[in-house]
Amino acid sequence: MKTVWIIIFILIPILSFSQNGGGNTRSLYKYHIKKTTNPITLDAAIGENEWNHHAPITNFYNHWPNDTGQAQNQTEVKMTYDSQNLYILAKCYDNGERIVQSLTRDRDEDYWGSDNFSVALDPVNTKQSGFMFGVTAGGAEIEGSLTIEGSLTWLSENWDNKWVSKTAQFPDYWLTEIAIPFKTLRYNANQQTWGINFIRGDKQNNMYTTWTQFPVNFNGISMNYMGSLEWDQSPEKAKGAFILNPYVTSSSVRDYEDTDQTEAQLKSDLGGEVKIALTSSLNLDLTLFPDFSNADVDEQVTNITRFNIFLPEQRNFFLENNDIFSNFGTYDIKPFFSRRIGIIEGDAVPIDFGGRLTGNISPNLRIGVMNVQTRQIGEYASQNYSVGAFQQKVLKRSVIKGIFINRQATSTTPELEYSRNAGLEFSYVSESGKLNTTFLYHTSITPENYKDTHFYGLDGYYSSKRLRTGWTLNVVGDNYITELGINPRLENYNAETEETVRLGYTLINPWLRYLTFTKDEDKKLNYHGLRTWHNLYLNSDGTFNESQNNVGYDFEYKNTARMLLLARYRKVDLLFPTSLLGDDYTPIPIGDYSFAWSELRYSSDVRKTFVWNTNINYGQFFNGTRSGAMIQGSLRFRPWGSFGITYDYNDVRLAESFGKDKIHLMRFNGDISFSNKLSWRNVVQYNTQGDNFSVFSRLQWRYSPMSDIFLIFNENHDTTGLGIKNRSIVLKATYWL
Repeated sequence: MKTVWIIIFILIPILSFSQNGGGNTRSLYKYHIKKTTNPITLDAAIGENEWNHHAPITNFYNHWPNDTGQAQNQTEVKMTYDSQNLYILAKCYDNGERIVQSLTRDRDEDYWGSDNFSVALDPVNTKQSGFMFGVTAGGAEIEGSLTIEGSLTWLSENWDNKWVSKTAQFPDYWLTEIAIPFKTLRYNANQQTWGINFIRGDKQNNMYTTWTQFPVNFNGISMNYMGSLEWDQSPEKAKGAFILNPYVTSSSVRDYEDTDQTEAQLKSDLGGEVKIALTSSLNLDLTLFPDFSNADVDEQVTNITRFNIFLPEQRNFFLENNDIFSNFGTYDIKPFFSRRIGIIEGDAVPIDFGGRLTGNISPNLRIGVMNVQTRQIGEYASQNYSVGAFQQKVLKRSVIKGIFINRQATSTTPELEYSRNAGLEFSYVSESGKLNTTFLYHTSITPENYKDTHFYGLDGYYSSKRLRTGWTLNVVGDNYITELGINPRLENYNAETEETVRLGYTLINPWLRYLTFTKDEDKKLNYHGLRTWHNLYLNSDGTFNESQNNVGYDFEYKNTARMLLLARYRKVDLLFPTSLLGDDYTPIPIGDYSFAWSELRYSSDVRKTFVWNTNINYGQFFNGTRSGAMIQGSLRFRPWGSFGITYDYNDVRLAESFGKDKIHLMRFNGDISFSNKLSWRNVVQYNTQGDNFSVFSRLQWRYSPMSDIFLIFNENHDTTGLGIKNRSIVLKATYWL
């Protein structure tokens, strides 16, 4: 096995110099847009002489699950503009049977699970960043920023801005009109060519079609395979570059675990954000006393590992344009993770102010600078957090990236209280996007002047329609400290001495996936295929620490159902006594452990009224066994309601006195869409491992574009006697000026 890994990593530099044919869709697919001579009325109706003078796009191609041939249900698109807006008309033909999962906006899973139409834009035309705007047949909207990781394009729906759409349904087609203000976009005012593509979701046939034709191994929003939007004259710099978004809250909060607090605390807060377009492609965001009470509740998880887990960022200020800071490191190590700011040991720390500058200062140079100041609360000192990053495009699609991170205490001795990180990365991406490899080097700086503060390695993959293979190499020093990042494996806890010891390591992780696509239309499968991945961890001196060998087989059905069979084998050289089930049991002793287990995962047809999925696993676990089952069901009353319940059960039985536990995690979700502007979200969670029973409820009314009123209720109890821990009720109003 070691020989295989060595061969793979020898081949990587050789492969990195190969080109694979380019994505030349921008020269093959062009739309010439002309300024409108008649006013466009956004009413989802084609008025007389309103769109007659604008050329249509009438030919869409299959993209998923098959990337050959023309679309069964075609889409007709027209575009125009005036001094303020970019307009898009889409006429989506079908047989009248449509799926609309929800009316709630910005709901990623519901959007892609519905009949939908999306436009993806690259206004700077560099294939590095962009925007997506989409609407379902029921009128539910979604917008987001497009970012590049390696050679793949990803959508972050946490970017919000002002735009408008209107939708109407007819017997053999549905129609949408979209207006996107120029001041919403970031572009070069003198540039006459933008990147653009259109994506149609036809859920009754479980298909996605696109204007440009390109390989299925790239998603429909891929910036490398867009067409060109050719302007008859360059759009002028957008007017109205200053946007104010104030908020006001009124809240009632009581901590029942604080014996000094005998009644709820009533308070009101005022704050807001300012967005300033410094140039047509460079944006400054400022926030004063930000409030995150309307952020989605964290989804509770079960953790039976030796290391900490990290819940995703939910706060909108840190999510917008976050890719410029977060796209460093590998999947296992992230030098910057914004959730480290304003949250310490699970407790929220108030933020006084923050600023973020992001955008392009030239067509090939993108920058990001962020500064945030937190308040001193109790034993927590006030802190100033700064991060700066850049992305310089080189060659055809490759990028040189750099980042610097600084945490500085501002209410204690400043010269002693700081932590810093710096890193440089080079991401080589072939012109086609099939091959990419990132070479990286990072270091940390602390007052102790430690040695072995490095983190270096490489990460990449090759992707074709059938074959997808990748590689990761991480070399981590004993003292690569990432206070504002993620590096969970570095810190090892000794359950007997109650000490945490930092130990560096090397990770070697090759993976491979091979898919077989079915050609017969009568077949039930879209594809089936093998996947395998292997993780080898070595200690700093090169000795063995841990290995994980995994093999699986995938089945994806034409009716959207999926099944995965997995088998795993793991070996661990446990270096410290470890308590996996809490301090009440004898720690597992130092020694060599090997164990195998297997999993079955299945998810049903997502188009049905009742949708369910499950995960069943059983096997050895250190010196005992572990079995588990997860079952999830969701009942949809389209498009107004969705009600789901999840039950996750784990039964861990270790040998002798090392512990046994049955861990229960239950979650109920109830989402009601009264209209496209009024929605009600409810989440109830019961977690025995975390000893927490919580209730979260949020009513949201979007009374005007980008302006909302929220009513949020949050309550937490323990799981033994259901004693109450805390309760809060918040009324929040925002307004977009």
